[in-house]
Amino acid sequence: MASCVLSTTLVTPPTTLDKSRIKPSTNSEKLSLCSSSSFFKVGVRKRKVKCKAVSESSQGSVDRSVYQGAFGPWTVDPKDVREVVLYRSGLVTAASSFVIAASAAFLPDNFAFKEIIEQNLNLFYLIAAGGLGLSLYLIHIYVTEIKRTLQALWALGVVGSLATYVTLAQPAGENLVQYVLDNPTAVWFIGPLFASLTGLVFKEGLCYGKLEAGILTFIIPTVLLGHLTGLMDDGVKLTLLGSWMALFVIFAGRKFTQPIKDDIGDKSVFMFNSLPEDAKKALIEKLEQRKVQSESQEDTLQ
Repeated sequence: MASCVLSTTLVTPPTTLDKSRIKPSTNSEKLSLCSSSSFFKVGVRKRKVKCKAVSESSQGSVDRSVYQGAFGPWTVDPKDVREVVLYRSGLVTAASSFVIAASAAFLPDNFAFKEIIEQNLNLFYLIAAGGLGLSLYLIHIYVTEIKRTLQALWALGVVGSLATYVTLAQPAGENLVQYVLDNPTAVWFIGPLFASLTGLVFKEGLCYGKLEAGILTFIIPTVLLGHLTGLMDDGVKLTLLGSWMALFVIFAGRKFTQPIKDDIGDKSVFMFNSLPEDAKKALIEKLEQRKVQSESQEDTLQ
């Protein structure tokens, strides 16, 4: 389907497009998480990929605007909306489960709710990992290798967590979280799961300038490494854990204040990447020809 769309829409300029509704992307992000390397090779001027949306569509609604991407015009369809809502819901699920589980560290020992949480730590861990996995499955990153790396880290962390629980924690009569707390070296087995989370918040902080995401990028590995090495005392760990909880909630909640288009990025890039190689080459040549023609016209006018 994408091949048909790009071969007819992107190569041939639309003749009936309502120009008043076209919203060009003009942001000049330079990092690969927020831009397409294929696009920069083409060198089309004034059509750079942007992460941040210019649409102000409400959460869950379909934005009918037409956007000018790196490889042609595109629109937001209902499938895009569903994927973005699920992506954000996965983050909320992960954040909620993590905060509930981590809150046990701050509750008094004689508090009944703390006992309930501690009895269900494995369940909260499983739900949080599932929510994160859903978000990593649906995340939009132009460079496929980066997305697959984050997904691979998540899978490795899930396998490591399961192996740690079955072979170490369960025989010792402990839940997974408590076992990791009592045995810092177990961080090696669950660490990749949190590395994938760190990669996700790094991407969000980089693309959208979210302060809470940028801080989380440093807090998450700091807490894990501090626990692993034993160089961090419990007071510092609790302080950083509390910061992690608060920032994670803010981060997940604020995702729903963004326009849907934010988490789609430049859809034309993903459509381009799905084309066969010969179609990609033909489209690039067409765009380069347009660039040369445009520059020639500008030189003539000058």
